[in-house]
Formats: sequence, C-alpha cells, structure tokens
Amino acid sequence: MNDKRTAQALFDEGYQRALALLRACNSEDGFLASPSQHDNYRRVWARDGVILGLAALMSGNEDLVSGLRHTLQTLAHYQGPHGEIPSNVDTVAKRISYGGTTGRVDADLWFIIGCCQYWRYTGDDKFLSDMVPVMERVRFLLGAWEFNNRGLLYVPQTGDWADEYIHHGYVFYDQLLYLQALKELCTVHRHLEGSSDHLLEEKTMRLKHLIRDNYWFDDGEGLPDDVYHEVLYRKGRKAATPHCAGHHWMSFFSPQGYGYRFDALANVLVSLLAVADEDQRARVDAFIVDEPVVPDDMALLPAFYPVIKPIDADWEKLQMSFSYTFKNQPYEFHNAGLWPMITGFYVADLALRDKREVAQRYLAGIHRANALPMEGEPWSFPEYVHGRKFTAGGTRNQGWSAAAAVIGHHALEGTPVLRGDDRD
Repeated sequence: MNDKRTAQALFDEGYQRALALLRACNSEDGFLASPSQHDNYRRVWARDGVILGLAALMSGNEDLVSGLRHTLQTLAHYQGPHGEIPSNVDTVAKRISYGGTTGRVDADLWFIIGCCQYWRYTGDDKFLSDMVPVMERVRFLLGAWEFNNRGLLYVPQTGDWADEYIHHGYVFYDQLLYLQALKELCTVHRHLEGSSDHLLEEKTMRLKHLIRDNYWFDDGEGLPDDVYHEVLYRKGRKAATPHCAGHHWMSFFSPQGYGYRFDALANVLVSLLAVADEDQRARVDAFIVDEPVVPDDMALLPAFYPVIKPIDADWEKLQMSFSYTFKNQPYEFHNAGLWPMITGFYVADLALRDKREVAQRYLAGIHRANALPMEGEPWSFPEYVHGRKFTAGGTRNQGWSAAAAVIGHHALEGTPVLRGDDRD
C-alpha cells in the first residue's frame, strides 16, 4: 500500500510541476523551449512550441491553449520569403533563425500540424482562414524539398530535431510528420471547400504507401509495390536481415544506403499516426523489451540505439556533427541519451492501444527523470538523461520534458494526443 501511495504521490507532484513549467514557458509571444537563459532556448521554437501546445490542448487549460495560438501566430509572422517557418524566434531582439548549418525541415511540418490541431480543438475558423495562406506557402516549399517530385522529402544532415546526429536523406521521422501534415491539410480543404482536393488526397495516400513499403523490411525476396529504388532496397534489406529487418523501422535511406539504428521517436510515431499495422507494432514493442533498448533502472526511450562508441565506424562522422561543442559522447544527447519527450509520445501510443500497465511504467519513468536534480536543485526537467549513469543532462527546465508528463497523464485518462486521427 505504501508503494502505491508513493507512486501516486510522484504522479501527482510530477503532473502539477509539469503544468507549472508549461506556464513558465508561456510568454506573450508563445511557448519558449525553456525559461532558462542557456544558449538560445529562451525563444519561441516551432518544434518545441507545438509539442508543448499539444500538451496544452490535452490539458484543456485555456491560458496554455492560448499559448499555442500565440506560438503559431509568431511563427507565421516571421515566415521566410520562400515559405519557410522559423526554427526559432527571439521576439525581443528580433532575431530569427531558420536553422543552423542547414534549415529545419520539421519546423515546417510541426507548424502545419500545430495549426490544424489548434483549429480542431477550438473550432476557430477565423484563425484557420488566417493561417491557410501561410500553410499553403509551407506546402509549396515542402513539395520543392522533394527535389525529384517522387513523394518523399529529402532532409539534409542536421535538418531536423536530431540536429547533431548523422542521419540524412529520406529520413523516416520527417516523412511521418509530412504524412500527418498532408492529412491535416486534406481535412482543412474538405472543411473550407465542402469537397475533397483529389490530387492532395492521392498524394497523401501514396505517401503512406511509400512509407510502409520503403522503411520496413520483411523476410522474403519479393519487392513491395512502391519501392523507391529497387537496387537500394535490395541491398538495404540484405544488410538489415541479420539484425533489424522485421524488428523495427529503418531510420533513413540516402543515395549511399540505409541507416539501421533504431530511431525511437520515429518508431513511436509510426504507430501513433496509424501507419504501422498491429504485427509491426507488436514487433517494435518486443524489440524494445528484448534488445533491451530501455534500461531496467530508468523507463525512458533513447533517441537512437545502439550507442555509437569511439571504436565504431560512425564515430568519426558523429564527432564532426555539432553546432558549438560536441554533445554526443556515448549515452549522452542523441547518442543513446534517454529522452522524456520521446517517452511521452510512447505513453500516448501505449494508452491508445490499451496497454495501460506498460504505459504507466513509462510515465513513472518520465516523472523520475523530471525529478532528477541539476546544480543541487531537484525537479530539473532535464533535456535528456544519461543512458548509463541516469543523471540529468542538457538544459534544465526543458518545456517538452514537462509536456511529456502532461501528454502521458491525459493519454492515460483517454485524451488523444492528436485529434481527428483515424487509426488502422
């Protein structure tokens, strides 16, 4: 009984502290990645802001819901000349960033998703009408980023949230967000025009088939219907067969070949966004447990798995991929660091699949991570947790670590993280 009371106390305190941090991130111009003064986190970020906004919509707190609207309006105000949505904005200094060494593709994708999810929640047609021209410019730019007009976005290295990791090309995570963004735009068109945009609907359906046929390797010799490049696919499947084919989705492919590390966020989103079938979901769940991807002592998913060590062939490339200082030592940051943000989406997916006991274990992991101390102070809400030492890492008071706790809490109460989504 005492253990249950202790666990419930952690859940209650963790949720209330997470809401308090979301409020601290909620500026008059939208959600800051963190109220911390560290680096450029005290800015309105597209990716972080929408994830905080999804948590806000789940909470039903109207002040936080307004925070999402302000975030989207700020980002729209600073849209670039080609349609690009800022990665982040410092509204005080009027400093706008569209990315570092390359642009951030997922900023544009999260923006569309955020606009449409805000509209679904509020029914605010005026907001939607104001945002449609902005979203259409983004949509045009995304089409250009397909480069060869064959349905998949080409993402340069450092071009999304894993901006110090080594994946690039046709990155799985970004294709999933692209699919969700297109689905949202289909719904908007039907609502505003009273009929379907058949070309957009066909494009969206084809993208789903492209994702299913090119990022999951089954046993066998045949080829799926929508293989992007036959030779590349055959070589990729052959290389993947001994260790990861049929166990998880591939993280990317490029003209140089496939990436075989486990991208946790993408493997969660493919289920949450109703692209994976039940067998694929079960296999990914089994891989997470059997490998094991998640350590026994801290129920959090790593960004990528397995870890890249100095003895590995990819270490030299990883060492060259950083913005200011190298962060990806083994079990840190993207290099198998453990992330509350990713785990929050996994809790939402597990809850939607009625795997409540497992979901509660991961939500407890999020609260334990958020409660870790930094600089002698508890409840640091760290960016990530060290994958072996289980110590807090990165920037403290990270808004999307708080969002993870809020998302997980309300998902277990039956609130979906994305509204209006049809699941297979």
